[in-house]
Amino acid sequence: MARAFLALAVAMGLGRFAYTPILPLMLGQTGLRPASAATLATANYLGYLAGAVAAIAVPGIARSVLALRMSLVAQVATIAAMAATESVAAWAGLRFVAGVASAGVFVFTTRVAHEQVRADGDGVGWVFGGVGGGIVLSAVSVLALGEDADWRVAWLVAAALAAVLGVTAWTLPGGGHSGAGEASPRTVPGARPRRGFGWLTVAYFCEGLGYIVSATFLVAAVAAAGSAPWLGAAVWIAVGAAVVPSCVMWSRLSRRHSPASMMTLALVIQAVAVAVAVSAATGAAAAQLIGALCFGGTMIGIVMLALGEGARLAGPRAAAMLTSVYGLGQVLGPVVVAPLLGRGYGAALAVAAAVLAAGALCMVPVLRAETTA
Repeated sequence: MARAFLALAVAMGLGRFAYTPILPLMLGQTGLRPASAATLATANYLGYLAGAVAAIAVPGIARSVLALRMSLVAQVATIAAMAATESVAAWAGLRFVAGVASAGVFVFTTRVAHEQVRADGDGVGWVFGGVGGGIVLSAVSVLALGEDADWRVAWLVAAALAAVLGVTAWTLPGGGHSGAGEASPRTVPGARPRRGFGWLTVAYFCEGLGYIVSATFLVAAVAAAGSAPWLGAAVWIAVGAAVVPSCVMWSRLSRRHSPASMMTLALVIQAVAVAVAVSAATGAAAAQLIGALCFGGTMIGIVMLALGEGARLAGPRAAAMLTSVYGLGQVLGPVVVAPLLGRGYGAALAVAAAVLAAGALCMVPVLRAETTA
């Protein structure tokens, strides 16, 4: 599954999240303002949502090798093209297309992973760890370029890394049986499971909104706090390094306990991690790094846990519904906090922490429905 790991490193770690460590360079060297930076983030997440909806409407996308390869090419091209302009409108268009391409690679790769890896093993968890691998690469590349790095060079390096990894991901297999990888519904009859799924959906929406605000502006917040020049990239490396093993860890825990209880715990940890980031706005390196490790250790694990619990409550179709509300939360997140960014990033991160805490509270009815099932 090394190819699937690398595919997600391209689609998410580089195509989606290279923007996070490069953003401070763009803010400092171009005319980009924080509010416009939020607009670019929204464009990318809107593109991802559009790509995910397209994959739901046209299931063949998730099985098309051509669609995978077109997405990989588009991913590399849009990353590289970011260096060719200083137009916010052009950047927004490129980030939108990059989001669509990210979704194309993601749905194809996760389908392959679920079809070819034993459901009771750790293989799928390691595949999802590719997101963290790409995040680490994006942060290390910016750190290696130095504090005086040119923002254009940073984008071109990210594109080169995506191209190299994409060559390996290019050979991922297509085809498979249409029903493979779908979780068997274990829905409990009656109203409680349906009510539980509704609360799960709200909690997952909160996760989409709260996590994306943090993931987008975390490095910029560290840089704005006047911390050591290396700390922003180091924080993002910590996030990525924590992502790599996190899905395996949460998968094992959910086999011993329940996905709902582990998702609740992960949301609480993530809310605390973002709150720590707010309180450490003065640049306390140890607090920032610990918060980053906790944030990275939960951000992809929650995705896996939510989809597993959704399948239990509402069957295979739950994945499409949950993905849609999660994507909507990601689109709205930067829009919600954009008015706050003129006064710094602390207020935006505080809102994110509060939304994540609300998501954890929304899991309480899900836990109650689970215990009475």
